[in-house]
Amino acid sequence: MDTSTPPAYDLLGVGIGPFNLSLAALAAPVPGLRTLFCDQRPEFRWHHGMLVDGARMQVPFLADLVSLVDPTSPWSFLNYLRDQDRLFPFYFAERFQLPRREYDHYCRWAAERLANCRFGTEVTALHWDAPWYRAELTDTATGRRSQVRARNLALGVGTRPVRPEAFTGLAGHPRAFHSAEYLDRRADLAGARDITVVGSGQSGAEVFLDLLRRHEDDGVRLRWLTRTRALAPMEYSKLGLEHFTPDYTRYFHGLPAPVRDALVAAQWQLHKAASAETLAEIHDHLYERTIGRPIDTAPVDITPGTAVTAARTGPGGGLELHCRHTDSGAEHLLRTDAVVLATGYRAARPAALEPLAGLIDWDEAGRYRVDLDHRVATRPELTGGLYVQNAELHTHGVGTPDLGLGAHRAAVILNAVTGRTVHRLPDRTAWTGFAPPAPAPVPAAASASASVRASDPVPASAPASDPAPYDREQTPVVPRPQELTRAATVGR
Repeated sequence: MDTSTPPAYDLLGVGIGPFNLSLAALAAPVPGLRTLFCDQRPEFRWHHGMLVDGARMQVPFLADLVSLVDPTSPWSFLNYLRDQDRLFPFYFAERFQLPRREYDHYCRWAAERLANCRFGTEVTALHWDAPWYRAELTDTATGRRSQVRARNLALGVGTRPVRPEAFTGLAGHPRAFHSAEYLDRRADLAGARDITVVGSGQSGAEVFLDLLRRHEDDGVRLRWLTRTRALAPMEYSKLGLEHFTPDYTRYFHGLPAPVRDALVAAQWQLHKAASAETLAEIHDHLYERTIGRPIDTAPVDITPGTAVTAARTGPGGGLELHCRHTDSGAEHLLRTDAVVLATGYRAARPAALEPLAGLIDWDEAGRYRVDLDHRVATRPELTGGLYVQNAELHTHGVGTPDLGLGAHRAAVILNAVTGRTVHRLPDRTAWTGFAPPAPAPVPAAASASASVRASDPVPASAPASDPAPYDREQTPVVPRPQELTRAATVGR
């Protein structure tokens, strides 16, 4: 192991997905700021298993690494197009939403050129040696180990695929896998005569559409099961999208934890549904393939409101799914040859964080407590900043995984790390006012008379109380994200 001690970094990023890549890009030009971002993979890869042909982003191209904070940055998508000599083709394409493959290529373009990004380097353990974090690194190609020190950490390790408990019995089965592996495992579906997709989100819709295109007239039966009662499209109205603004993030953060948890579940159409465009493409495809014949002749079953309660291998070598219809409660057994689980992703604690686990102030559900600056609450003796990206859905709301807020969050973290305004951020970003209006101040005379009426009679000569000032702030002050705040070390 290399035991030399290089100078400490101001910020060490663990993982290089789009969010930490955004942080690296915005940090790169800051004078005197030493940053390093590490990822165990040999190169940048973004949802590689879902880069199916025709799949597009659900956010406009301005939701790149930097533009919504610094559109003059050399790491903007428009500058990428200029470097690739694709400005005119993009101009004539007239599409705000990029192909997913192009977004992935843009991020790789930036990652390969940013000097503070180091791939093939795994952060295996994180320790607190006051006043520094000490990170143990391993070169994944050579096995060579080293250490670095840092004043602050930014965890950007991403989320992990969720495999529902009902499918535990199919773990390791070659024809039962998560949509995150779809392109890598699609060949495993060869020969299957009945394929089932589970999940109503964008991934489920894209996998189902891809299978429809690949199995036009070969007799393969395609099924799409969802727990949701309807294949409702993602909320995409202009005012509805204001839930993905810093204004809504601040409002959501100030709510009680039980209210926040209930809201995240209720707002599934804001962040878990499929796009209306993809649903329309599925309908158009089914319409055209049944021209001249009854629609029930197409070997396609789309069944919302159906939950899979258990899954196992069948006696004949196929798969058996035990299903329950949500509305009627009726149960049935479905036999299929293969299952693609488009069942979403969930934030997970990285193994490297275990040495610090006892110094973190976890909430009652074992989650991070995160302040508005995306700093995790810790015990008082851990004075270094610990920041998270895309692990704070429960504290910051539906905008947490949204790429449109990625650059803003990175700028908030940079401003907090440096203790100054490196990137100026707007105070107001939405037309919508999410909080109720502040109570109007009560005039002094009315307040005094109400007080008299509510109490026992007093002598007429009793002096009036001092008038309350009308200009006093009536609502609690909520710090803006660009202000440096410290996470509380006790439960909220």
